[in-house]
Amino acid sequence: MVIEFLPLFIIFFVAILIGCIAIGLGYLFGPKRPTAKKGEPYESGMVPYGPGRRRVSVRYYLIAVLFILFDVEIVFFLPYAAVIRKLGVTGLIEVFIFIGIIVAGFVYAWKKGALEWD
Repeated sequence: MVIEFLPLFIIFFVAILIGCIAIGLGYLFGPKRPTAKKGEPYESGMVPYGPGRRRVSVRYYLIAVLFILFDVEIVFFLPYAAVIRKLGVTGLIEVFIFIGIIVAGFVYAWKKGALEWD
């Protein structure tokens, strides 16, 4: 049984080895001239202001979670599109129910003010 997994172990070992070699070569041959300017945090070409650990509004995380939630739900349309002809009217009704649930969740989030960015 172990012999069946031997190619997988070899690929895993080679991947780890290549990663370690790449990191080692970068460390060995990379430039090592630290300056104060290089040590500053880089933020889109703008001069950073304030501490790096500022408080972030909870709304930022709420918007991010809602985006991921609705984005993942939209991915479920791909399997439906692949077998649309086989599903017939029953599949069409089911997808409309799914769309209705997504729209209801979106309207609920909108009415609660979760999509407002201050």
